[in-house]
Amino acid sequence: MKQKSSSRKVNEAARTKIASILLSEISDPRLNLITVTGVECSFDRSLCAVFISADKDRYEEVAQGLESAKGRIRYLLGKDLDWRVTPEIRFVIDVSADHAERITEALKNVPETMSIPKDEDGSPIV
Repeated sequence: MKQKSSSRKVNEAARTKIASILLSEISDPRLNLITVTGVECSFDRSLCAVFISADKDRYEEVAQGLESAKGRIRYLLGKDLDWRVTPEIRFVIDVSADHAERITEALKNVPETMSIPKDEDGSPIV
């Protein structure tokens, strides 16, 4: 979906506030070493999807910590933002870093036939 300048500003404001809240206001040890990778707010700002990145072996633990702190995070977000409505927060674990790591590992194991020099048509150069 194409974003307008105003929706980008809204998403960035929410991302900044939520990251700040997680860093300074929430003391749950399950939420250490997590990153807010992005936020997508609905057009009417009633729903906010927050994308979180963490170590892949901690996904369940982080999800439980976020679920238990969701009410407090929403309350603090409502205090910090001057929006008419405090959005309902939905946390989503962002696995894009895991996909990128898997692709990097696959590229390290390129078969020998792929390393043969080829011309612009894809034919081997002899």
